[in-house]
Amino acid sequence: MRDLRKKILLESGKTVSKKARSRPDSLGASPAASPTPSRTASRVTSRYASEEEDASESDYEDSLTNSIANSDEGDEPTVLTTWTEKLGDRIAEILDRKRSSTKGRETSLSAYTHIIRHHYAEEQLDPQLMELIPALLKCVRGGNADETLSAIKALTMTTLSTESDGFYDHAYPTLKGICQDSGEESLKVEAIEAMSIVTMCGGGSVTAAEDLLEFLVEIVESDGHVIEAGDNGPVVAAALRAWGFVASNVDDLQSQSDQALEAFTEQLDSTDVEVQVAAGMNIALIFEAAREYEEETEETMDLQYDQHRLIQRMTALVRESSKSVSKKDRKHLHASFNSVLTSLEHGKGPGYSTARRMASNPHTGGNKMDFDGEYQEYGYREKIRIHNISMTVDTWSLSARVEMLRSVLGAGLAVHYLENPVVKDLLSSAQVEFVSAPKKGGRGDDTLSPKRKNRSGKAGW
Repeated sequence: MRDLRKKILLESGKTVSKKARSRPDSLGASPAASPTPSRTASRVTSRYASEEEDASESDYEDSLTNSIANSDEGDEPTVLTTWTEKLGDRIAEILDRKRSSTKGRETSLSAYTHIIRHHYAEEQLDPQLMELIPALLKCVRGGNADETLSAIKALTMTTLSTESDGFYDHAYPTLKGICQDSGEESLKVEAIEAMSIVTMCGGGSVTAAEDLLEFLVEIVESDGHVIEAGDNGPVVAAALRAWGFVASNVDDLQSQSDQALEAFTEQLDSTDVEVQVAAGMNIALIFEAAREYEEETEETMDLQYDQHRLIQRMTALVRESSKSVSKKDRKHLHASFNSVLTSLEHGKGPGYSTARRMASNPHTGGNKMDFDGEYQEYGYREKIRIHNISMTVDTWSLSARVEMLRSVLGAGLAVHYLENPVVKDLLSSAQVEFVSAPKKGGRGDDTLSPKRKNRSGKAGW
């Protein structure tokens, strides 16, 4: 009776919630589930990691394990399908291209990406990279739009999950070809993002990074026309975000700054809010790089642009109110531009608040910045909380990396930060403080320790 009851529980799926069964990695032995919806070039903030999603992932696995283990403690334990076994099945399906259909490969790719996004899997991936990389590139080149999209995402996650230097040489030409030749907006956006990850984390050289920066600026200054995506806001916004990520890993931006600054300034007048926001962030990043260059070399980076005039222009844009822009987008734009303006005027990083509070008030948040011995500025307010680790985002270069990692990893950012040396290295310049561990599902922000000065944080170079 006990064995029968256990079998019924497992086969009925009653130990697994509907939400858990709908996830791509719950495919079991065959790719029957529907693929993960394509991630479009919508607002980056909408793709940010959700701590609730992280909790639901672990809760699902714990509840499944406990329900089976507790159903009959005295009998022989039931073997559960672990994520590593699921991953092995998905890899086998991807490699066995001849026996799979286009729909089946798309489903397997989506499930594969979901698993390695939520688990650090270098140990499982590394022995099979020699076969896996060519198989993924075949899916990128030979599939329909949906399969190609899933394959690019899988390739991006695989690059970020391993420390192999072989991705750039094999994958970059294919990705650039997709970016230039595809007629699908979503494919261009994903290819641009993948190119930046493959270059910075997959063995690209400094020269390769500089070449990519030039290509991305060409996309921006041509409003997408150079890759047959004329006046396409999501594509231009993706190029701007990718430029920020790559530039944040390049020590010397002198040769890149003037052309980029002119292109980004022109995009401040874009009708697409995400383009405006990304352009403003990159402008702040360039001036931040100029300040750091001056501090390190005691020489001035000769930027051919009037900072005062730029501040006036952005101030005017903040005050403008367009009826064609939603209230939510307008608020997003104003908050972003105000952060950039504070950075340009006071030489600070993103999210810095110059609002003052009484120094003697112990109950208000924010970093303590002395002002005339009596008042304190609230300081940096943008923080990331991962379990008992709190990080302050206090430079634009760090902000650009966080934006890209949140876009690629989503709710898997916490797992990869804790276990993945590539991700940890990219965020190594962050101020970090260990705080009291929150209760399950709890959240919180705390002040952080003094930062370690480091712009590079390179991976794979």
